Amino acid sequence: MQIKQLGRSSSRRSFLRASLAAPGVIGAAVLGDSLPSAAFDGTGITQGDINILRFLAAIEILETDLWQQYNELGGIQDSEVPGGSGSKVYTDALLTLDGDMSQYIHDNTEDEFTHFSFINGYLMSKGAMPVNLDRFRTLNGSTATGAQKIKRLTNLMELTVYTSWWTRYRSRTKNPDFGDTFPPAIPGLLKGKFPAIPRSDADLKPPDHIKAIAYTAAFHFGTIEQGGSSLYPSLAQRVTNVEVLRILLSIGPTETMHFQTWQDKAGNIDPLTDPTNGLMFPDLNNGPFPAGFGVEDFQTNLIMPEPTVFISPNLPVCSIIRPTQTQGAAMGTVRALTRDGLFSGQSAAFFAELNELAALADMAQRQI
Repeated sequence: MQIKQLGRSSSRRSFLRASLAAPGVIGAAVLGDSLPSAAFDGTGITQGDINILRFLAAIEILETDLWQQYNELGGIQDSEVPGGSGSKVYTDALLTLDGDMSQYIHDNTEDEFTHFSFINGYLMSKGAMPVNLDRFRTLNGSTATGAQKIKRLTNLMELTVYTSWWTRYRSRTKNPDFGDTFPPAIPGLLKGKFPAIPRSDADLKPPDHIKAIAYTAAFHFGTIEQGGSSLYPSLAQRVTNVEVLRILLSIGPTETMHFQTWQDKAGNIDPLTDPTNGLMFPDLNNGPFPAGFGVEDFQTNLIMPEPTVFISPNLPVCSIIRPTQTQGAAMGTVRALTRDGLFSGQSAAFFAELNELAALADMAQRQI
């Protein structure tokens, strides 16, 4: 089968790369450059559909890379998710949140492997280029006992974790699609660059330090998976082909299942201050609470979306995934992952590649 490059010329690719070389930057000229609407390779799948799938494949590859690191140290290592040999101290710290944490980490990791391999396989079955980011595996990972000593795409050791999803899903009056913003549940995670896995065996003590690392991971799990919960329905609104739509509507809900699981587990943290860096995890059930939120809003057993405004303030409130605004959804995902520190240390070429994939996905238009 001949694999096609979607008709993009080398000059167009060079222009996109030059425009998007800096993290989170996109040129106005690119936004106004529409893509062809003709069906790709006579299959009824548009070039825009292919671009959306390629961006999603890239995101799933990145998710797989970070989840594999979590699984190597805190999950279950088996033939389904190979690599690593586990860190008992780190795993035990995670298990204080739920006795099944290792299984959940394993299963989330396996899911991400299947997502990117399926999407890439589907692209190839249609004669389109799959996504391969192996050339960007340049980052050093953990040297703790149990981790593979291999190069990574993502960095889990210098994170700034945004936890506003906790308050966003508890609000009955606001929706980010209307421009609303939300305070973080764990403000301390915005005040530094924190590890979510032990960087080395030195991080395995004192006990409250490794527990703080596990708590950081627990909230990072939710941060990552709530992004996928929104990304798939956001991009589905730009898809033309029904089969491609089926793919997005089938994979997207699994991201939501992941998110609900991690939201539940994050709620099991105890009040804690890391003695090595001062990172504080508050009592989520008893405050202090952000302005506008109280005890009832912050109950840690509230793991289902509270109803809120949707589509129009004139309509009844509805329990929904949010946000699902489609404009700029792909580039917004890249910006969110970048600001978390997930790509700390990555090259300009990596950011150019990822931003190009996002720009092309955001330019896709549903053809009627």
